[in-house]
Amino acid sequence: MEIKIGAHVSISGGFIKALDREEKLGGNCGQVFVHSPRVWKFGKLSEKEARNFREEYNKRGWGPILVHSNYLINLATPKPDLFKRSVETLKEELRRAKMLGMEYVVFHPGSHTGSGEEKGIQSIIQGLNMVKEVIDDNTKLLLENTAGKGTSLGKNVDQLSQMFEKSKLTFDEAGVCIDTCHAFSAGYNIHTEKGLDDFVEEFDSKIGWDNVKAIHLNDSKYSQGSEKDEHAHIGEGKIGEQGMENIVNHPRIKEKPLILETPVDKEKGYRENIEKVADLMKN
Repeated sequence: MEIKIGAHVSISGGFIKALDREEKLGGNCGQVFVHSPRVWKFGKLSEKEARNFREEYNKRGWGPILVHSNYLINLATPKPDLFKRSVETLKEELRRAKMLGMEYVVFHPGSHTGSGEEKGIQSIIQGLNMVKEVIDDNTKLLLENTAGKGTSLGKNVDQLSQMFEKSKLTFDEAGVCIDTCHAFSAGYNIHTEKGLDDFVEEFDSKIGWDNVKAIHLNDSKYSQGSEKDEHAHIGEGKIGEQGMENIVNHPRIKEKPLILETPVDKEKGYRENIEKVADLMKN
């Protein structure tokens, strides 16, 4: 079985440049932003540029490339203006992913900021129902599990399951991206073989493992249950080398695209982390 592994790369200089960057890292799948993640504004994307990218992407013969959504999006917010802007931004990201031929848009469900878990989840469900109209067979929406810091929602399988069960989205239109750092920080003991098996089994029974479309493969700077979202180099965080070895060799996990969002610093970057994952994988 060919392992799919890659990282989040920049689109600076154009979307095709992102493909070149991915290959230089040794990747064969990956992730990008389609606009700045910290502003609402979108730059121009012409049909010509999108067509050129689609052709080049298809020519390379690898993927998927995920689109990571804007960090400002918050479908759980009780503020009407922010909710409306979040829905419209997510719709536009889905439209652009479709133009570019990218298969998935992944987003964090949001934070209720004091309105409470129940109201926050209801707001997310309302937002998902509104976004549904721009989803088609070619581009799916992926909900990402969160670390649970503050009032963020989606930190456990039950919360994510509610969002699917009570919204109008089908699993032909949506799925999940699991972040290993977030799961660990949210309290799941995925660093142990049994804990990892239990986590996968719970996901399979409540959402369906087939509906997990990608893994954000990250170690965690902070301990299990910390609810802190800060990624570490593979094997150098609190999940640890043995924990990451357990994860990347789990038969249900290594069948998914593995996308790194590990730190990029003076000592090492994505290439070294991809190489580390290869070292940890058993033949």
